[in-house]
Amino acid sequence: MGVIRRLPEVVINQIAAGEVVQRPASVLKELIENSIDAQARRIAVYLKKAGKQLIQVVDDGVGMDAIDARLCFERHATSKIYDLSSLYALRTLGFRGEALASIAAVSQVELRTRPEGQEMGTLVEVYGGELRRCEPVAMAKGTSIKVKQLFFNVPARRNFLRSDATELKHLVQVFQQLCLGHPQVAFTLEHNGKVLYRLPVQEFKQRILTLFSLEEGELYEVDYRDGSYRVWGYVGGLGVASASAQQFLYVNGRYVRHGLVMQAVRSGFGTMLSGDRKPFYVLHLEVPPEEVDVNIHPAKIEVRFDAESRVDRLVERGVVEA
Repeated sequence: MGVIRRLPEVVINQIAAGEVVQRPASVLKELIENSIDAQARRIAVYLKKAGKQLIQVVDDGVGMDAIDARLCFERHATSKIYDLSSLYALRTLGFRGEALASIAAVSQVELRTRPEGQEMGTLVEVYGGELRRCEPVAMAKGTSIKVKQLFFNVPARRNFLRSDATELKHLVQVFQQLCLGHPQVAFTLEHNGKVLYRLPVQEFKQRILTLFSLEEGELYEVDYRDGSYRVWGYVGGLGVASASAQQFLYVNGRYVRHGLVMQAVRSGFGTMLSGDRKPFYVLHLEVPPEEVDVNIHPAKIEVRFDAESRVDRLVERGVVEA
């Protein structure tokens, strides 16, 4: 008799959750990205105890019918890609089809969703990866998803979480990353019943100024193109450069981190920045989808460029001209 056996689905999902769901902020990122992909124009986030007790995201997006509402909790079930070629032409934030299954494996999830044109929505409850309920429910168009008691069935992971203040800081960072990347969406963030942010639909520059309480004169516009490659956005002047300056990079609308771009921005300042001072920036890179690989890690926060030297030159030149 062989010793190799297929793992149960619930175990597979908990293993995947270890990569996708590291803390409450990981959950929030995946849920807001789903709302944005669903063409939401209003997204409200409600948190309790820094996301440990509750993370709820409510949107006015396209919603799902009963079949999709149930299917979305299965691993590698996604509406974002259909074949191998679509993986290299991504126009959405999500695509792996792992997030909801991973989140539901380590929490208690309640999903309510209704698409346009249907009289009733669908309520789905999944606890620890097990389907508890699926039934019709009256509701407005859109989707509301509650993630309750994160890591309730994985005590070791729950004990690893930091203080509420630390976890809330990470949640706010994720919220800011997605708000900056999508100023065409109105966002609200509440924690323990207190409103932390209420952002209307805004121009890109105005959203930066609002989020970070900056003055217009402290930002310099970047807009530089090299064929099908373009970098645009804003860099802060020397007055807002510091060791803890915020830095935001988006590649085809997706927030990512990339050391090459960080260095290229700094190089654009030449010798004006000294010591450990870093420039503040919010930059968008537009690159042909087939020339950037986002399928590197389940968190989808890393990318690889086919032409790194071209990206390096593009960003540095854009900052120099700004």
